[in-house]
Amino acid sequence: MGDGPLARDAREAGEARHDDGRRGKLSAAAEVPLLVEAEGPARILRLNRPHRLNAVSLPMYEMLEAELARIAADFETRVVILTGAGRGFCSGADLKAHRDETPPVDGRRVHVDSAERVSRGVRSAPAGSQRRRRDYIDRGQRVYRALQTLPQPVVAAVNGHAIGAGCELALSCDFVIVAEEAKLRMPEVALGTFIGGGTAYTLRRRVGHARAAELILLGRYFTPEEAGAWGLANQVLPAEEVFPAALELAAQLARNAPISMRLAKRLLDRAESVDHEEALRLEAEALSTCMASEDWREGLEAFAQKRAPTYRGR
Repeated sequence: MGDGPLARDAREAGEARHDDGRRGKLSAAAEVPLLVEAEGPARILRLNRPHRLNAVSLPMYEMLEAELARIAADFETRVVILTGAGRGFCSGADLKAHRDETPPVDGRRVHVDSAERVSRGVRSAPAGSQRRRRDYIDRGQRVYRALQTLPQPVVAAVNGHAIGAGCELALSCDFVIVAEEAKLRMPEVALGTFIGGGTAYTLRRRVGHARAAELILLGRYFTPEEAGAWGLANQVLPAEEVFPAALELAAQLARNAPISMRLAKRLLDRAESVDHEEALRLEAEALSTCMASEDWREGLEAFAQKRAPTYRGR
């Protein structure tokens, strides 16, 4: 790994942070559900509910949405790392919190809003509870979309179990580095809930219909090694190596030209929604944009002078 504020002491920083959750747990009332750190040109977003294995909550989604909006407008941030505090990445929805807000079974069939939302044996929730649920759903979907469309590349450092929403958060990132000890699963159908983050679309696009149906409809556990073989993970490493590897990858990404990376990520996101001719046109347009930038001239000069370029995103 090269010199620079991000690259220096990456392994030591990773080893120290890996134990964050074991240095004294915050109570649920006092928790800050998302920790944000700057590491040179990288922004580290750390899910921070270690007492619940970083299960997602509405405040966590709110903080993630706000922070991702800030990052999207910040050219100084070149790359983002998403990870979890303590020994888990994210255990999915906080089922205990959802259960506490759900009325008890009374044996009646209740039509809520549409045929897709018919529920057996659950009384209608109060209006305030329904609003909170809808806010939770909408904010979660906005967070997934924000990760997927963020101009900067996002690295998921999956340091432990990634279940349900945890899997979906990881799969919303551009790169996934997963601990070989982690358990991975999308159990929503088995739990009477539902997937999020566009998983029915993105997972099928990545692994094909048969594999996506197996993972979503059966809800079975799959291993990090399987995730790597199917193209869902870039690296599978021992847990203590996951965060340092994410820092090293972030350092490599941060050395690239940020305008070029933003355009390339946007084009990759649109690749399957355009035909060949439109893809060629968009590439030519992106190249023209790059050639008009200061970074283009810096890249040419650095190549001629046999030195590392210093890109400024201009």
